[in-house]
Amino acid sequence: MSFAVAAAGTGGHVYPGLAVGEALIDLGVDRSDILYIGGNRLEATVYPESGFPFLGVELRGLARRFTSANLGIPRVVLRAVRAIRSELAARRVGALLGMGGYVTVPAGLAALREKVPIAVAEQNAEAGLANRVVSRFASRAFVSFPDTPGLPGGEWVGNPIRRPLAEFDRHRLRPAALARFGLDDGVPVVGVFGGSLGAGAINRAVAAAVESWSGPPIQVLQLAGQGYEEAKEAARVSPVRWVVLDFCQEMDAFFAACDLVVARAGGSVAELTATATPAILVPGGFGSGGHQAANAARLEAVGAAEVVQEPELDRLGEVVARLAGDPELRRQMAQAATSIARPNAAHDIARALLELHP
Repeated sequence: MSFAVAAAGTGGHVYPGLAVGEALIDLGVDRSDILYIGGNRLEATVYPESGFPFLGVELRGLARRFTSANLGIPRVVLRAVRAIRSELAARRVGALLGMGGYVTVPAGLAALREKVPIAVAEQNAEAGLANRVVSRFASRAFVSFPDTPGLPGGEWVGNPIRRPLAEFDRHRLRPAALARFGLDDGVPVVGVFGGSLGAGAINRAVAAAVESWSGPPIQVLQLAGQGYEEAKEAARVSPVRWVVLDFCQEMDAFFAACDLVVARAGGSVAELTATATPAILVPGGFGSGGHQAANAARLEAVGAAEVVQEPELDRLGEVVARLAGDPELRRQMAQAATSIARPNAAHDIARALLELHP
């Protein structure tokens, strides 16, 4: 049995794709029989380092305003379709999963021409353009939220997350996590991250809030990404305990240490719900159709998160102080997060791919 997963770009596409591949292995598929297809960004490192075969193709997104750069896209797509189609045939791939984003369209077209069954998985509350297109000839479509616009027939399974988060147990993990990061038990920990590269606006807002902190006792655990050096310097003179890392591979440890998280609202919202972590979400305006705003709104609607828009980040400290000082409210938010969690998504999708395989 041979499978292909098309996932590229940011961690919001790449790591859910990785979770499905790992679930296929759990179900008996050999690692060498799972081909990943992407471009030259994060995926070109993550998948080969995880031991999976990887096909890199040139990718280019469609600008949402008129530009001459769009004129070259059909040529790029056709080249990618040819390369992917050749690899699907050589490996006798029996089912392909598209995770959305630029690579899903050429991968879906290649699979269609090779008569390979296709499934798509949407990470966001509103389907992106690529998944809306490919879902028209896909056999199955999986969504992370109920009633996802753009994929009206989508099966609500959740967004795939890796096993350590799917099997998350905060009570068991927390003592070791606090010790690992050098944090104190009994003082609320505010986690901060902005995705695989960090988020400059969030980093700056956190620094401003902590510099003049007058709220209840807190500790800060920040994954600063590309803003690591700047955040590290701010933490050095901070009035509160502030641990800064550029990245954390073991996100189960990160969430176990945190009582509250400040984050973007991309694919990581699935991790927040699976770990029952109260959140302050700062949706980014980038990406497909403002999908982060829709994701954040879904969590806020059930009471799992509060939303602070980027132009309002000067009030971030006030919101953090209120939630950090109210453990009962955080408990209610955690319960709300659990109500929409779907931690078994990776295995549900993997089983569906096995069913699609001839």
